[in-house]
Amino acid sequence: MRSFFQFAFLLIALPLLAQSNAGELRLKITDPDGLAVKAAAELTSDAIQFHRSFTADDSGLIFARNLLFGRYRLKVQQQGFAPYDGLIEIRSALPTEYIVKLNIAALSTAVLVSVQNTLLDPDRAGASNHIGQQEIADRTASLPGRSLVDLINSQPGWLYEGNAVLHPRGSEYQTQFVLDGIPLIDNRSPGSGPEIEADDVDSLTIYTAGIPAEYGRKMGGVIEVNTLHDAQPGLHGQAVLSGGSFDTAGAFARLQDSFGKNTIGLSASGNMTAHYLNPVIPENYTNRGTTGDFSLSYERDLTPKDRLTLSVRHELARYEIPNEQPQQFPDLRTPPTTAPQLQTADNFETMGIASYQHIFSSNVLANIRGMVRDNSDDLNSNSGSWPIAAFLHNDFREGYFNASISIHHRSHEWKAGIESDNFFLHENFSDLITANPNDPLYPFDPGTPISFAFTGARPDLEQSAFIQDLFHLGKWTVNAGLRWDHYQLVVNQSAASPRVSVARYFPATNLIFHASYDRVFQTPSFENILLASSPSVVSLNPNVLRLPVEPSHGNYFEFGATKSFLSQFRFDANYFRRYVDNYADDDQILSTAISFPIAFRKAIIYGAEEKIEFPHWNRFSGFLSYSYIVGNAWFPVTGGLFVGTDAVNATTQLTGHFPDSQDQRNTVRLRIRYQLTSRLWIAGGAEYGSGLPFDFNGTEQQALAEYGRAVVDRININSGRIKPTLAVDASLGAQLYKTEKLALNFQADGENLNNHLNIIDFGGLFSGNAIGPPRSFALRLTATF
Repeated sequence: MRSFFQFAFLLIALPLLAQSNAGELRLKITDPDGLAVKAAAELTSDAIQFHRSFTADDSGLIFARNLLFGRYRLKVQQQGFAPYDGLIEIRSALPTEYIVKLNIAALSTAVLVSVQNTLLDPDRAGASNHIGQQEIADRTASLPGRSLVDLINSQPGWLYEGNAVLHPRGSEYQTQFVLDGIPLIDNRSPGSGPEIEADDVDSLTIYTAGIPAEYGRKMGGVIEVNTLHDAQPGLHGQAVLSGGSFDTAGAFARLQDSFGKNTIGLSASGNMTAHYLNPVIPENYTNRGTTGDFSLSYERDLTPKDRLTLSVRHELARYEIPNEQPQQFPDLRTPPTTAPQLQTADNFETMGIASYQHIFSSNVLANIRGMVRDNSDDLNSNSGSWPIAAFLHNDFREGYFNASISIHHRSHEWKAGIESDNFFLHENFSDLITANPNDPLYPFDPGTPISFAFTGARPDLEQSAFIQDLFHLGKWTVNAGLRWDHYQLVVNQSAASPRVSVARYFPATNLIFHASYDRVFQTPSFENILLASSPSVVSLNPNVLRLPVEPSHGNYFEFGATKSFLSQFRFDANYFRRYVDNYADDDQILSTAISFPIAFRKAIIYGAEEKIEFPHWNRFSGFLSYSYIVGNAWFPVTGGLFVGTDAVNATTQLTGHFPDSQDQRNTVRLRIRYQLTSRLWIAGGAEYGSGLPFDFNGTEQQALAEYGRAVVDRININSGRIKPTLAVDASLGAQLYKTEKLALNFQADGENLNNHLNIIDFGGLFSGNAIGPPRSFALRLTATF
């Protein structure tokens, strides 16, 4: 009977782990007689840009958590003992226990230790990108709200649209952040959601293919964000002060204290700038913004087999919407008015997370996680707003639960899990058209009502389950899984999604070939979906097309190879194809900054990515990447709201295709760092894009009136392509002070030093016109203790 209840509990409480394919190292350091040694240890892996230093406690113990599966190089040093240099493999979610027995120095002088290079992970199935602590610390400066998304956007296959909206491999709003094991599937760009500050992040793992079956719903790209730092005895922390161009200033602080079986962490930040969103014209009118966040975490090892973690986060953003020429200068309107436009927006979020981990045996581990959060968005307009004054108050409350089990059996690592995610959506929107119908720039169709209002509330209920197995067969590694999803909002659908990734290692040539297939079920963006699907929108125009937005179904394929050269360089090359039915996109309600989901019959996106990395080649480190993307979407429209001429076109356009909004054929990114001395380094980089497509229905004269000559000169109206973009940056870093307990580092960054006018998007406000920052400079001072 007792075994039955244990088994029943496992079925009910099957967990998702904090990171996919991650484990824990429990290291014990002793002398030749088995007595504890309080030594210093260093754990590194070049394959995932991982480097951490530890100090054993009085019992000779070190605990390293959230370690991705792979090979790590372990170095242990202590005065009077011979140094240890060896290889450790983490292959299970179960804690890996390892004992290092140090030899007396005089007895080890003739011992030669040969350690394998960790630049390749021959047992990893599929491709992924990793960003570690050093790359986070040395990153170039970011405007407030973008420090994390800028890091992600530096990876191959990722592109920005306006206001730092991430688009992985041509996907629109199909990006998922997994924050300490909790998936966040809402839009996390600066104009839509609060920021997770990069200084608060310990590591990132980024998937665009070979995505584990435990992840679903938003499948363009998955970013595992780990903010939980390893517990080190005593008080540790970091403080950062930054400032630069556009009246930008910021501060960040993080503290962590470990005592006994307890670890408490605290972090807070605040930022301000006059360049928060991407402006629609170079003059950058009305673009101030402030951000802030606070987090508190508590972790306790209740027993050697039980761990409890609690955390709470609060984040906020307040900002202005950038103005176009007629919005900033009322004299350009017909007839002239007196007040310029001022539209303001804000976002607030509070989140609480609880998790419990229990080790049933040396082969079975379980986790239970839960999360509740409250998120609200507001948009307000003044009396000078043109061509429309819009008002929005949306909020949602979310309750999330997941549980799973991880079982290690011989060469297999099994996982199975369930999750339930429930959103309670509330939308409140109203508008008032302020433009004169006789104005040549009047953007609305005849018959559009002067005012409109909508309120709505509805639950979004989503459940899923998965099972997967990561196993090794000689030089082969396979990760196979099956996921089931259920979605119930505007429509009610369920789907099963098989996933498989296979890799083959050839040690003689330091070469890995891999291939993956992902079946995906992607739920629509829920931002303003109640407004777009409400019957009340038929009053907006005599011509209205309103179709329910259904989930996307797709097949993702990837083939690639990874090879190391000279034990210093790693080259990755991938070819991918994505076939998507009911392809998700977005549109704006009238001429406001408020977006909602739409969908087209299908899309085909394919391309290639290459990246060469050198983590430490003499005094150099860095990367060079290249991405090639071709994407097309096919008519007819299959979901969303279309008003006026858009509705007429959507009804009559039943065949043909058009470029996906992220159809940028060539993207090149470069960053090289050189260590001048032990305390001084310089770095340089560049980013080139061949230009995104756009669809502008107006004339060149209308474009000039709204955006100005400088913008129009950077687009090609005949080809429908933005002209190439190029930004060059440089950095200087210095270690001003360092002792065993305190390090003080300084960094200066210059971005877009060539001062090129880079048009990101053209044709509208949010997903339309967006201009990158001009030449700018930033300073950052970091104290670590």
